[in-house]
Amino acid sequence: MLRLITLSSILLVSMPLYASNMPDKIKNQYIIQFDNTIPKEKRSEITQEIVNKKGHIKHQYHNAIKGMSITLPPQALQALKKRFPEIIHVEENISVALVARKERPNKKPDNNDSTPVRSIEVIPWGVAHVGGGEAAEYGTAWVIDTGIDSRHPDLNVDKSRGANFIKGKNTTEDGNGHGTHVAGTIAAKLDGFDVVGVAAGATVIPVRVLDNNGSGTMDGVIAGVDHVYRNGNYGDCANMSLGAQGFSSALDSAIKATANKGIIFAIAAGNDAANATNYTPASTTHPNVYTISAFDSNNNFAWFSNYGSAIEYSLPGVNILSTKAGGGTVAYNGTSMASPHFCGLAIIGSYYISHYVNNDPDGMPDPIPHL
Repeated sequence: MLRLITLSSILLVSMPLYASNMPDKIKNQYIIQFDNTIPKEKRSEITQEIVNKKGHIKHQYHNAIKGMSITLPPQALQALKKRFPEIIHVEENISVALVARKERPNKKPDNNDSTPVRSIEVIPWGVAHVGGGEAAEYGTAWVIDTGIDSRHPDLNVDKSRGANFIKGKNTTEDGNGHGTHVAGTIAAKLDGFDVVGVAAGATVIPVRVLDNNGSGTMDGVIAGVDHVYRNGNYGDCANMSLGAQGFSSALDSAIKATANKGIIFAIAAGNDAANATNYTPASTTHPNVYTISAFDSNNNFAWFSNYGSAIEYSLPGVNILSTKAGGGTVAYNGTSMASPHFCGLAIIGSYYISHYVNNDPDGMPDPIPHL
């Protein structure tokens, strides 16, 4: 059962983001998972029973896992579980959110049709540190986040394969800024302007599971992974710069099933200076799933980064310059900024271990990959 819960995803101009309050469990909302062999007819029967009990179905999962997210009173849920043994797992749905910035901008990112003045291209220190900036127009990254600013001229955004799992306006545009920053570290173009990403020019696809305030729900995150399973291809990378304290079996299962297709996951370790094994999806273990800690420009382990045996690699996560929603660039800190460096490396696929971080709290220095 999910215990959680905080989205320790991660960004800030001067400081990383932290979770200050335990997000709420959402009353009478659950994620139910079926046996993978459930027949279509039985699924329809369960759906009808939920409707008969005055319940509501929000998300349907058909790919990475078989299941759905529902609203149903606890007594009716218990009766549903007893009647249908095909329901193999139930967990409470919970709110997940980015914590408000310590230095909140005066307004939301300005995603309008005006063309901002572009600066001469800078290679961010993190991209240079891992040997990035290599042209990779063939690559694809799925950014499971707050959306991506499709009008940013330094990004090759494919909205046609994107998806939105947030209520309200059906859009994959980024009204927060986090997803656009992540996308730029992965794949900003090598075009002489703004910045360059690790896998320069690769396609970035927005999978919006967090709203303009950085808030969402666990069932929406799972829906995002389910979308990547259905539409992604072998060799693609999915970046998840988000997380929750505790463990979600449904999310863990969805990520592993998608990774079995040959899709690589880059996952932020979290910014609580704690053991990453106590967070989801950072604790997910699979040959194609990589949990990433953060270090600074001197290879010193970032004081805010989570650590522990769940970590595969460490990547730059302090003062990371990347694309800004609305145009231009901005610098943020956090493991949210570290994991997209690895996503770029994964797309190119020919990295090696160059160094190890200094002062790793768990006493086992994380390796630093390099092209």
